[in-house]
Amino acid sequence: MVQQQYIPIIQASKLFDGISSDEIVGLLPCLSATEQSYKKDNYIFHTGDTTSKIGLILSGCAHLVKEDYWGNHTILSEVMPGEYFGEAYACLKQEAFQISCVATEATTILFFDMQKVVTVCSSACHFHTRLIQNLMKALARKNVFLMQKLDYISQRSTKDKLLAYLSAQATKQGTNAFTIPFNRQQLADYLSVDRSAMSNELCKLRDEGLLTFHKNSFTLTEFPL
Repeated sequence: MVQQQYIPIIQASKLFDGISSDEIVGLLPCLSATEQSYKKDNYIFHTGDTTSKIGLILSGCAHLVKEDYWGNHTILSEVMPGEYFGEAYACLKQEAFQISCVATEATTILFFDMQKVVTVCSSACHFHTRLIQNLMKALARKNVFLMQKLDYISQRSTKDKLLAYLSAQATKQGTNAFTIPFNRQQLADYLSVDRSAMSNELCKLRDEGLLTFHKNSFTLTEFPL
């Protein structure tokens, strides 16, 4: 049974958009929903695992990371409360994860059985149909996100990767002064660049008057100072 305190978080998720809290309470048992907690740095799943479940973060945070044979890793995305992950692999069932998912702090996750999600129950309730529609939108949205990340990392230089990412963040947040969800190492991993080289480029961009920054807060200047 899902704790009542998490119902607003579930309802706010794009996966449950348009579904009321009462409908969610009735729907969760149909989805074989189970709640599970993880400590900081615990793996939620490893590269090579398979799953038939979608995970939705109820509290805490997790990173989806790509790891190589030598232990180097690249952050693909950050998953926050109300956000979900694993839906593509859950659809494929036997397809092994090519990424890992790690809790970055104490994290609680709600898991749903994918087969139960895509199979409309015998009563053909309208909110279950809405859930399936939301899932299709989610898959399309994730595809757009990955295309955006590809745009950043396909830039030729560390400087160009930084400018592409920071410009997109300013546009997304509708302001030239914004914060990003990564610290320096996480940002370097996300952009697939060396942290020291990236820090040097940030300092050069600041000296050129293109931006200012403090920790994960940035301000882009309209024109060089």
